[in-house]
Amino acid sequence: MKQPSLKFKITGMDCADEVAALKRELGPLVGGEDRLAFDLLKGKMTVQAGAPSTAESIIEAVGRTGMNARPWDESGESDPSGERLGALRAMLTSASGVFLATGFSVHAWLSGSLSAAMGSEGLGLAHGVPMAARVLYALGILTGSWLILPKALYAAKRLRPDMNLLMIVAVLGAVGIGEWFEASTVAFLFSVALLLESWSIGRARRAIAALMELSPSTAHLKLDDGSLRETPADDVPVGAVFVVKPGDKIPLDGRVVAGESAVNQAPITGESMPVTKAPGGDVYAGTINGDGALEVRSTKAAGQTTLAHIIRLVGEAQSKRSPSEQWVEKFARIYTPAVMLLSLAVLLVPTLLFGSLWTPWLYRSLVLLVIGCPCALVISTPVTVVAALAAAAKNGVLLKGGGFVETPARLKAVAFDKTGTLTKGKPVVVEVAALGGHSEPELLEIVAAMEANSGHPLARSIMAYAGQKGIRPAAASGFEIIQGKGATATVRGERYWLGSHRYLEERKQETKEVHEKLDTMTSSGRSVVIVGDEKHVCGLIALADTVRPEARRTLEALRAEGIEHLVMLTGDNKGTADEIAKELGLDEVYAELLPKDKVSAIEKLVARYGAVAMIGDGVNDAPALAASTMAVAMGAAGSDAAIETADVALMSDDLSKLPWLMRHSRRSLRIIRQNIGLSLLTKGAFVLLTFLGYASLWSAIAADMGVSLIVIFNALRLLADSGQDH
Repeated sequence: MKQPSLKFKITGMDCADEVAALKRELGPLVGGEDRLAFDLLKGKMTVQAGAPSTAESIIEAVGRTGMNARPWDESGESDPSGERLGALRAMLTSASGVFLATGFSVHAWLSGSLSAAMGSEGLGLAHGVPMAARVLYALGILTGSWLILPKALYAAKRLRPDMNLLMIVAVLGAVGIGEWFEASTVAFLFSVALLLESWSIGRARRAIAALMELSPSTAHLKLDDGSLRETPADDVPVGAVFVVKPGDKIPLDGRVVAGESAVNQAPITGESMPVTKAPGGDVYAGTINGDGALEVRSTKAAGQTTLAHIIRLVGEAQSKRSPSEQWVEKFARIYTPAVMLLSLAVLLVPTLLFGSLWTPWLYRSLVLLVIGCPCALVISTPVTVVAALAAAAKNGVLLKGGGFVETPARLKAVAFDKTGTLTKGKPVVVEVAALGGHSEPELLEIVAAMEANSGHPLARSIMAYAGQKGIRPAAASGFEIIQGKGATATVRGERYWLGSHRYLEERKQETKEVHEKLDTMTSSGRSVVIVGDEKHVCGLIALADTVRPEARRTLEALRAEGIEHLVMLTGDNKGTADEIAKELGLDEVYAELLPKDKVSAIEKLVARYGAVAMIGDGVNDAPALAASTMAVAMGAAGSDAAIETADVALMSDDLSKLPWLMRHSRRSLRIIRQNIGLSLLTKGAFVLLTFLGYASLWSAIAADMGVSLIVIFNALRLLADSGQDH
């Protein structure tokens, strides 16, 4: 009998390398790697139905990779084993740093000087490391390597060298020639790198949990007798009717069957203005109802809503990503075994085949092992990345990891969300047209009197505009909301109304002059509030989202930095989108998009240009952010989901940081290449000198330490990188 699909929680699965290890180990066991599916953000592995293996054998196989598995808990409760592993990782990394610092202090004290502890005497060899210092260094190595050893052993057994094995080889090589300080330093730095990686993926996982909180857990289900019953959203069947009260979040996707209201759909569609919903209109889970009550017939189960689909898209797109430092892994697969084999060959070939003396060739093999120890490579690249991250943070640009330091330098296209990214994300009054003999101040005074009773976003914008003009609202009485249409009130003894074009048509007060003025004002996608009394229309107030002041300048700077294509992706209407695109000089615009449409657009851009950045600020942008080569979130005003999903967050919402980031990335990449090139060149020169018999163990150590210091100081130059244009 074939097994049904099996789901597991994997503890310790924090990057694509570990996914690859699981595929290699489990592929033969379950009938092929195509039977395995991974959700990196949730730490979830699914084995498709029909696998010729049991859950117990799969859990055992996962254990052989250095990770742990347990059956998946659908309740969504926290993972205690994952939390314990994170705490243990932090504790071991801290302990490794403490042992390293203490060991060096003891070493310097017992040796009589810092230079002796650093190994500057004797051309770099730290002669006679005191036993007390050795013990402390050894403890630093042990704590720094504790969680890495199982994975390194797995790589060694499978003859697939990875960074874990590379680090262990580097540490053992340093210990073997007595460089205890260097060995302990490498173990500590690598442990810090893994801790940061684990923390980053943990933040992303918490962002997914925050997404789920957008949708309320219960719904007001309408029963056959007309009464309401609060019911878990998961239990509401498709086709059932539920009621959404004014101001509540909508719990499920559905179609309105009764009532009218303006719904804020920005969390899902990105529309900058609330959308009026009437019978027949579709609504989405996670959106926010306005002033009117709605009766909605459910069209999707809780697990199939648009919001739930967004969450799945984010997880899938993130799990498909390969690390940007993949070349280091490939190099390590060749470099480490090659150095070990070469050292062994230098020892054995002359002595066994040609009868040479063991002593000189053992010495030369040790020199090769020392110079082949990849300490400079392992240390210099993380230091470069940390310096680049620190410089970026100082300039208000939060990079989510070292992998995203290099990516901006390769970008060829940039896609922007509109609302909250290219624009401020808040409607403002852009035009006031007083009609029927009314003046603009008089019109604003009437509208402010009525809108003072409303919490609608457009009302707040009109109130703010009136305040800027020095208008004080008159007293209003008898204020009444007309659900989904507008409002009425009495101001100075006169009954006034305000509302939408639809309400104007219902009142049959639309004249030719009003119609023409409305067409002009709405042609560019503006929202228009109409004000009238019992006799005529008193005026029109147009509101629109406005472009950020720095947006056009930033786009021009991006073109100067080599960006070939600038695109806008928005859920807003086409008229508004085209107007913004024309004002900013964008190359292409996609309007009226749902989150899945944005993902499709990003995938097409990636296929065409290779490296594409997506800039956004809302939950609806999260899937497209995850699908892009580099995801950038507006940090100050952006949603938590967008910020956590993104690779880069602009903490001051300053778009001008994008061109600076590209320059900073290129400089960082140049320094990384310089450091790697210098390390390899030095090692290559010493390999040649070793074969010629001119290299000594002391000079090899001195060169290795010297190169390490040079590349570190070279990397620290990045800290001087400012955000000013240059």
